[in-house]
Amino acid sequence: MKYLLDTANLADIRRFYDIFPIAGVTSNPSIVKKEGKIDFFAHMKEIRSIIGPEKPLHIQVTALDTEGMLRDADTLLTKIDSEIYIKIPVTVEGIRAIKRLKAQGNIHVTGTAIYSRQQGFLAMEAGADSIAPYFNRMENMGVNSDEVIASLAEMIGLYQYNTEILAASFKNAGQVDRAFLAGAQTATMDPAILEAALTQPHITAAVDAFDQDWKSIFGEKTLSDL
Repeated sequence: MKYLLDTANLADIRRFYDIFPIAGVTSNPSIVKKEGKIDFFAHMKEIRSIIGPEKPLHIQVTALDTEGMLRDADTLLTKIDSEIYIKIPVTVEGIRAIKRLKAQGNIHVTGTAIYSRQQGFLAMEAGADSIAPYFNRMENMGVNSDEVIASLAEMIGLYQYNTEILAASFKNAGQVDRAFLAGAQTATMDPAILEAALTQPHITAAVDAFDQDWKSIFGEKTLSDL
């Protein structure tokens, strides 16, 4: 299992990268919008400097047509670095862009905005390194997200595609758990979901009880003070 942060907020990335075992960072235009009118390329380079050169940084194109997507990809690779993952929505124009990018050689590509098995299958066959099924959004549409991810994982195993399932679009930690159990190798989420998983009232209550029991015997001394 690999956890990625779905954010472009530098303070959050610094904070949570220090706390959690984070494997990388993803972004998209909606996430970038939350940061305001930033110096986009400098901002993404700063994210890269935080997570280091070895961990994946996924950045989405903004053009809607194939030729525009390819120009966006070239710009990202040139102005940031050659190891980023180019996120391409799995549309008619996007599938063509994925095929062309992968035909160029060693370019990392993520097929995103996946709501169905068929989108995922086509992205795999086009050569995508990662595919991003939208877990919560599928559920909101009445689609069984667990079954979609399980089917994608089955096809990857059956035909030995060099593709990872990068599950996305979560509203809580339970959905993240289900995505992993269904077969996703990686998942990207808002940092608040990870924090909430460790700060639930029953957890803090248990820790507070341990603390009070210890202090009732040893006062303010910790083990290192004994």
